[in-house]
Amino acid sequence: MTSDQIQDGAQNKALPVRLVSGYRNFLSGRFESEQGRYRELAESGQSPKIMLIGCCDSRVAPEVIFDASPGEIFVVRNVANLVPPYGPDGDYHGTSAALEFAVMGLRVEHIVVMGHAKCGGVRAYAENEADPYSRPLSPGDFIGKWVKLLQPAWERAGEPVSEGEPVPEEFVERMALEAIKQSLANLRTFPCVKILEERGRLNLHGAYFGVMDGRLLALNAQTSQFEPVAGDLRDQVLAQPRF
Repeated sequence: MTSDQIQDGAQNKALPVRLVSGYRNFLSGRFESEQGRYRELAESGQSPKIMLIGCCDSRVAPEVIFDASPGEIFVVRNVANLVPPYGPDGDYHGTSAALEFAVMGLRVEHIVVMGHAKCGGVRAYAENEADPYSRPLSPGDFIGKWVKLLQPAWERAGEPVSEGEPVPEEFVERMALEAIKQSLANLRTFPCVKILEERGRLNLHGAYFGVMDGRLLALNAQTSQFEPVAGDLRDQVLAQPRF
């Protein structure tokens, strides 16, 4: 057993084994090849042009999906990739604080709200609204209060099903797409965002990622419809034999 292995064994109680092994791979892989980049970021600080607000779902990692290098994307993740409306008060506002820092401190030029398929937060809210007696979300807990931000998306997504029927996946997806639009509308309630967008110094975008098929949709601001990105390449990749 090497000294590194002994040291790692002692540290496994402090960190999960998977994280330790992953860090070792990082050191001998990406960090080794990008040491200059990390040194530059440490010395000069970060200056990302893009802020991305995504879901904390472990299947949807923005840096992986967009093949981002260190320092390229300022990422904020929360349940169901929601943006609350502007509302300064005495409460804690993690997403709003990150937004303020990205816009006013880092001076990002783009903000992307990215939702995704199979979102548990969106489905939970849809099922609770369709049948409050099935799996109710307590109004006093954190998640129940947070996902109330989905109410406008629920209303615009249309009637989900007949009473007593399960909520179909198509409705959940429609609701997730409407939630992205609502978060973009909420972004524009922040004075700093509204002013900079009107001056052409800040651009807002909506995106949607398909976990199973890898599709990426982007919101067309003119038509208010979501359109595929690089669909031809995705189809080509999916058509390739896997065995």
